[in-house]
Amino acid sequence: MDFGTDKAIYLQITDYICEQILNGRWKAGERVVSVRELATALEVNPNTVMRSYNELADRNIIVNKRGIGFFVSSDAPELIRTEQRAAFIHDELPRLFKKMRLLNISLEEITNHYQSTENQ
Repeated sequence: MDFGTDKAIYLQITDYICEQILNGRWKAGERVVSVRELATALEVNPNTVMRSYNELADRNIIVNKRGIGFFVSSDAPELIRTEQRAAFIHDELPRLFKKMRLLNISLEEITNHYQSTENQ
């Protein structure tokens, strides 16, 4: 994983975990890799991964079963989608619309492009 500089590393790890859940690689009810395993795989400090896990636990995306480990919550995919949809609509969509206006790109053009890539 390549870490960017625009966001704290623990938040980038949080995003990575959410992506794994949305992609179905980490399924609801399944045990999440241990803090040490993920820290080793990502080449970061275990405290950084623990901070990510705590952030996700606070948002009810993962749950800590004491003595057993962390597990993906049953409603994690829907929680993540709800959060990310709201963030996209609030933060990214206005920038996209502004850029579309500046470049004179129509919604029809975007729709056509979206539909052509959807079948790939």
